[in-house]
Amino acid sequence: MEHTQDESASLAEPADFSLVLGGPLYKLYLRSRLARPGLELAARRTIAIPLIAWLPLLVLALVEGHAFPGTIAVPFAYDLEVHARYLLALPLLIAAELIVHMRLRPIIGQFLARGIVPPPARARFDAILASAMRLRNSVALEVSMIVFVYTVLHVFWRSQTLQTPTWFATQVAPAWRLSWAGWWYSYVSVPLFQFIVLRWYVRLFIWSRFLWQVSRLDLRLVPTHPDRAGGLGFLGESVRAFTPVLLAQTVLVSGVIANRIFHEGGALPAFKEQIVGIVILLVVIILAPLTVFAPHLVAAKRSGLREYGILATRYVQEFDAKWVRGGAGKEEPLIGSGDIQSLADLANSFEVIRGMRPVPFGRDTVVQLVVIIALPFAPLLLTVVPLEELVHKLLTVLL
Repeated sequence: MEHTQDESASLAEPADFSLVLGGPLYKLYLRSRLARPGLELAARRTIAIPLIAWLPLLVLALVEGHAFPGTIAVPFAYDLEVHARYLLALPLLIAAELIVHMRLRPIIGQFLARGIVPPPARARFDAILASAMRLRNSVALEVSMIVFVYTVLHVFWRSQTLQTPTWFATQVAPAWRLSWAGWWYSYVSVPLFQFIVLRWYVRLFIWSRFLWQVSRLDLRLVPTHPDRAGGLGFLGESVRAFTPVLLAQTVLVSGVIANRIFHEGGALPAFKEQIVGIVILLVVIILAPLTVFAPHLVAAKRSGLREYGILATRYVQEFDAKWVRGGAGKEEPLIGSGDIQSLADLANSFEVIRGMRPVPFGRDTVVQLVVIIALPFAPLLLTVVPLEELVHKLLTVLL
């Protein structure tokens, strides 16, 4: 198989691996001039691809008279789910490619730069990276995703969506008849979005698989590392890299709920379980792959406490014998002695080990992730609380 210049570079330098710089879709980007090597022209892709999905819907709905209120229960202009899907969520998913590309490459390189992967395990580490790149570049995998989108997901979408007359379909008993906009929506716009989302979940699987395989190596963790994760704290940055992908999911769900509220008479409190559930699910999806390093971190903490406990015991015994039991010579002053500072440093090191986390991320990471993911649901509060009252409550809390 032939490789582009960027793919060859990744194969030649494992530490320069990119999770998204490869595969059939990436090659299509290059050939259609929607990208240059290195995922340049991000703004062009972020605008062009959503327009391919959304603009024909607007034009066809206008031609058919289904764009604005009239005889159709849900006109195109009032379909909040469609606008959230293609004008907000899809641009986020496209823009996320460059963000993940730029942020994950240095993160992967940290395994080698920090010596976490020792020289004896370097060959296996390179093999793991090569395996991930082969999966990323798989033509068969992306073709199978397309087939899955046009079969399983298409049937599921039709069964869940066609329940009320709308701008893209009307009921002609006993079936539904698609409008011209509906044909584009059903066979271009929806499959395009589903494929992009599915492709991201495959990329997340590749990332999870890579982390799991690396966790099987004999890693060199330092229990006194100040990140309180044995040196693996840099992996917490990967969460921020994937944030736009997760945000796109809740933007879409927010649009779906908005449609239910405005067009089907729903109320926001009725969807609180779904909102909480999707937020928890997305947090688990993005954080769970990092937990594969828990056995290494727990073992490093256990051995660190044992080894530094022995060292600390020996040091304090000698310190006690020297400065408390009179072992120090009269010519050696207590004030200014480095022994006291060394004792404090040793105590600090021991506290660092005791504070080691079993996962390479902290509570702050989880809180930030939850807040960002839940942010698209905030505008829905206006359906139950007037804007003036909401602003007043916020000012009361802040001031």
